[in-house]
Amino acid sequence: MSSLTKSMKQSAPEKALRAKRGAQRKDIMLLTCMLLPSFIYYIVFHYLPMCGIVIAFKDYTYSGGMFGSDWNGFKNFEYFFTSTDAWVITRNTILYNLVAIVSTVTTNVAIALVLFEVSSRKALKYYQTTMLLPNFMSWVVVSYITYALFDYDYGVINHMFGTDINFYAEPVYWPFILSFVNVWKGIGMGSVMYYAALMGIDTELFEAAKIDGANKWQQIWHISIPSLKNIMAVLIIMGTGNIFRGDFGLFYQIPMDVGNLYSVTDVIDTYVYRGLSGGEYGSTAAVGLFQSVVGLFTIICANSVVKKISPESAMF
Repeated sequence: MSSLTKSMKQSAPEKALRAKRGAQRKDIMLLTCMLLPSFIYYIVFHYLPMCGIVIAFKDYTYSGGMFGSDWNGFKNFEYFFTSTDAWVITRNTILYNLVAIVSTVTTNVAIALVLFEVSSRKALKYYQTTMLLPNFMSWVVVSYITYALFDYDYGVINHMFGTDINFYAEPVYWPFILSFVNVWKGIGMGSVMYYAALMGIDTELFEAAKIDGANKWQQIWHISIPSLKNIMAVLIIMGTGNIFRGDFGLFYQIPMDVGNLYSVTDVIDTYVYRGLSGGEYGSTAAVGLFQSVVGLFTIICANSVVKKISPESAMF
């Protein structure tokens, strides 16, 4: 009788352990099912298209296709780097992205700090809603808003200030217009991320700072901004990784693809689009491969620099 009772006591923990493992396996299966759509998406739209890399090293023809066309080595790369467009589009892409990194981080942090000081919940929700609205507009809608402002005959700017400027024929204005539109459209979503980080700060830090005699600017400089260090580092690393990528909608839709503005609005992505439209698949594939390789290199370098300065802020 005692041996039977002992065996029953021993089997009870085993049953509990098996039940726990079964529940864990069920949770893993549920999480896997939730992950499956995203996994399929990335396989189909991000990894399978990598097979197209071979086009960058081929003299692509419609009859030969992706794998039947003749190899031409690095001639597609040579064609791009020896062309007059290579310097222009590379310069534009890098400079616009550098300006975007600095301007978006600065403005988003500033707006988040201002919103953090708003005490009225109604006012806070109003400001957040109005600033988030442009983020949900398509670049086509934004392009027509821009056109309504800067059109030569009926634009608001010329009528309001009595000027006679043909903005769509003068490249000098467009670096400022594109940079401003980019900040305006993304400032709502960008500031929300920083605002969420500010909401996680322990309020006792501000109370202690007030007791020590710190004013509002000192609290912002010594408490609020340091708390944003990690998220700023991550977003800067991501921005650096995309330094060779231009937002196609911004650089194609906003200038309305006007040829007179190519010297200041043409970036790698718009160049690739026009190349594909003209049937130049080999050279455009070479440009896309160059863009991806350099982007990977820059994000690794940026992460390494951040890791040396502040290891806890690095992405990997």
